Amino acid sequence: MQPSVHVGIMAEREIRFHLYKTFLVEGVKTTGDQFVQVKNNKIQWFGDSYDELRFVPGDAVCSFELKDVTIGIGFHWERKENQSFSGALKLVLEGGKIRAINEVRVEDYLKSVISSEMSAKASLPLLKAHAVISRSWLLAQIEKTRELKSENIEYNSFIETEEERIRWYDREDHTLFDVCADDHCQRYQGITRTSTALAVQAVEETEGEVISSEGKICDARFSKCCGGVTEEFEACWEPVHYSYLVALRDDKNAAPHSDLRVEAHAREWILSRPTAFCNNSEKKILEQVLNNYDQETADFYRWEVRYTTEEISALVNRRSGIDFGTILELIPVQRGASGRLIRLKIVGSNRTKTIGKELEIRRILSESHLYSSAFVVDKEDDTFVLRGAGWGHGVGLCQIGAAVMGEQGSPYNEILLHYYPGSEIKRWY
Repeated sequence: MQPSVHVGIMAEREIRFHLYKTFLVEGVKTTGDQFVQVKNNKIQWFGDSYDELRFVPGDAVCSFELKDVTIGIGFHWERKENQSFSGALKLVLEGGKIRAINEVRVEDYLKSVISSEMSAKASLPLLKAHAVISRSWLLAQIEKTRELKSENIEYNSFIETEEERIRWYDREDHTLFDVCADDHCQRYQGITRTSTALAVQAVEETEGEVISSEGKICDARFSKCCGGVTEEFEACWEPVHYSYLVALRDDKNAAPHSDLRVEAHAREWILSRPTAFCNNSEKKILEQVLNNYDQETADFYRWEVRYTTEEISALVNRRSGIDFGTILELIPVQRGASGRLIRLKIVGSNRTKTIGKELEIRRILSESHLYSSAFVVDKEDDTFVLRGAGWGHGVGLCQIGAAVMGEQGSPYNEILLHYYPGSEIKRWY
């Protein structure tokens, strides 16, 4: 039987939304424009107070529109837009705000996700591969949450001492819903982004299919551009090894790469442009993966960022909340198998501290996020120069590389088995 998923869309003190056709709430029919706000730690709706509200569609064609949903939170494309959704709308209190949650069937969720993660011009093999990994990732996360709750395991993704701060960001941060709607989990923009017949076809032709390993659904991660080598799971999240999320060349015909955990090898790799599926700047390929706002940036296979000492000192202190003083050095401490930094020592005039993992490094060294933590640091007079590779954490499927494989004639199952070695494709329901 097809499961449902609870998706956290937005959280605000006030939320405006519109119900198309008739919804039921507390057994009462309602439709049209709606407004809720937090008052006295309750959800106020039409003068009455509630701990929770659930708007259930009266029939299959009902939908609702949420106003001013923020997308791309913390990234350079952050913006607000109105978004429409099918399924039910649940409103709950969370941290002094109202959290809007969409309850929707998994397959309907996926039709939106691959339309949101991919562009309307993506090929069918790419869309089908993405449908399978998005379904796999989602079901694996739901199962992981069940296991944590049943075993009463306290999940901790933050460790801080005087010497270091190690943090990773994953969907276990969410407790009131399964996944969020933004890049933190998977982009989901409801029926706003269920835009093409091809996306719907990709989901329907792979209905219930997942990739699995050792009898369990794979935690199928993906990123925009691996930079030529994919990363291991444990380099970015909790210290767990998955045999299907390992370092591999994004080029089936290339010779094995050097050990990029070694600083000299990582530097040589990052400062070169080795052949790879994702080493591609063709508009025809990029349009398959990148939405319009993603295409605002074209340099992602290899990139460069420059900061004066004054700029980086202010940036790091503001983004980390730590008073480093003047930044003197950025020293690589530990790299993952793709050359991505797992630990970076920041040496300041006031204090020194090591930070990690990869997303924490990217977050602290940028107003939004650096493209990746696969970078080397050089000092040129009063300027820190960061030269890097790839876009994203690099674990699992490389979206631009997969687009190239699809364009070259690889079917979706071949794409999947390239990026998740040793896994198998199964119909789960």
